[in-house]
Amino acid sequence: MREIITISTSAREILVDITAKVEAVVRASGINDGLVNVYAQGATGAIMIQENWDDSVQTDVVNLLRKMIPQGVWLHDAQDGNGDSHLKSGLVGPSETVPLIDGKLGLSTWQNIFFCEFDGPRQERRIVCTILQDPS
Repeated sequence: MREIITISTSAREILVDITAKVEAVVRASGINDGLVNVYAQGATGAIMIQENWDDSVQTDVVNLLRKMIPQGVWLHDAQDGNGDSHLKSGLVGPSETVPLIDGKLGLSTWQNIFFCEFDGPRQERRIVCTILQDPS
């Protein structure tokens, strides 16, 4: 089963919690056990599983990546000014896979799924949510 989740983002660099949207896809699928893959379409966004309790962790992620990969110093910036966005999304990666256990995401208490925006704000970001059912 596959569904596209669509979101908008409000800042150039921000982590957006999409866990509830992924859970809604899981519920609609009716699948109890398997794998859920969450994939960010686009070359300047990414998916990350991260701390969900303290928002400062998400801010720390953005700040760390800004320090590691500063804006405005990359060859690609001559094309469209977002070389750092491409590097950040490549480092974090476009997808995460989560086990589906008894109809629920197999995340721990403190984990949520985040879309990482590195080139926003954007009116539309597309995230492909694919659920594979355990054949047993």
